[in-house]
Amino acid sequence: MIFISVTLINLKINTVRFYFVQHYLSRRVLLLAVFWLMWNTLPVCAQDFTVTGNHCKAVIPFRLVRNMVVVQLQINQHGPYNFILDTGCGLMIITDPKLLDSLSLKYKKKIKVLGLGEGNDLDAWLVPGLKLQLKGVENNQISAAILAKDVFDLSSYAGMPIHGLIGYDFFNSFPVKINFADSTLTAFNLRKSPSYKRTTKIPLLVEDKKPYLQAQVNFDDRPASTEKLLVDLGAGHPLSLENGWNNCGEKPDKFIAAANLGVGLSGPINGFMGRVQAMEIGSYQFAKVVTAFPDSSSAMDKMANISRDGSIGTDLLKRFVIWFDYRQGFIYLKPNSNIKQPFEHDMSGIEYYAVGNNFSRIIVCRVEPGSAADLTGIEKNDEILAINFKKVGHMTLQEIDEIFRSKNDRTLLLEVMRDQSIAKVLLTLKRRI
Repeated sequence: MIFISVTLINLKINTVRFYFVQHYLSRRVLLLAVFWLMWNTLPVCAQDFTVTGNHCKAVIPFRLVRNMVVVQLQINQHGPYNFILDTGCGLMIITDPKLLDSLSLKYKKKIKVLGLGEGNDLDAWLVPGLKLQLKGVENNQISAAILAKDVFDLSSYAGMPIHGLIGYDFFNSFPVKINFADSTLTAFNLRKSPSYKRTTKIPLLVEDKKPYLQAQVNFDDRPASTEKLLVDLGAGHPLSLENGWNNCGEKPDKFIAAANLGVGLSGPINGFMGRVQAMEIGSYQFAKVVTAFPDSSSAMDKMANISRDGSIGTDLLKRFVIWFDYRQGFIYLKPNSNIKQPFEHDMSGIEYYAVGNNFSRIIVCRVEPGSAADLTGIEKNDEILAINFKKVGHMTLQEIDEIFRSKNDRTLLLEVMRDQSIAKVLLTLKRRI
């Protein structure tokens, strides 16, 4: 699955336009609905990925893009294509419909997915028998769904071409190590187990092709509660809790009433952003964790077919070197240099997406009411040209996100264009939660 927040993903379904907030909003809520509905009608080809050349392991580079792990792969000897590696994704999804004509498909079945948000139908193609190749790894019989229309526009969200998502088929094939420090994945041949020295071993439960663990969460002064959390590499947030303050009708002292936590089959997902006092995973403790709280009565709960309390995402996971071992049922954690970094949320109030050649233009699609950007006068549809004299076209969206949540009271000089008029604006970041 995939969660989005702080900046926005632009989503079009027919003529209806939705916005998904980047690191804390549910980009994957709609995706999850699509995937679940398609799964049972697919002629599934079950074959694992294998490490090629009889090697003990394969080292695969990735890019961290807005807290998403993006890898390059070839499909049917075409590509390379950019795919989000997502532990919350069961079925491989191709979101770019142009691939339908370029992959030399031997079999495809067209279906309609009903009831997305406003009730519009979504066409998709079900295809088995694809051949996938990553660096040192391949799969000759994988099944996928190809969307007939790129309604999610993940490329605008990521600021680079994104062609789809892949998850369970990769992680269930072999132990996988993720090192955020050097941006590499390591896939281990099943004949040789990796070394887990100086790691913390935590039980991992794989249900419905998704991994779950248990964590302790302190909301405030109440005793800690045990939460079942999806380990969601496709989610940008640190923590999301679908059951929490919502159950007792209270909210933390500081929170953001985020009306747009995503859109699902039954409509918008409402909720708020706040912090929990502490959480504990294995022997690791975290304080003041930024947390999304979707309403318990929202569409998210109605769509879940596995009971859970929430999810942990990449903004927490990237503080570790991680080994996933689906087959043995464990996750292994080793802290990296970011383990003690505080959790921060966007301090600008600007939500944006990328357009244009090479996705070099940054367009504001929403300004959080009462935020620093709102008080400064930045408006929807403004174009950000530069930040502190550096053109945004020379920056990644990951870099821009990090600037906007870098330091409370930090002043930024923005160059902004509105109606062909260019102005320089001083924006002072403000921590809101």
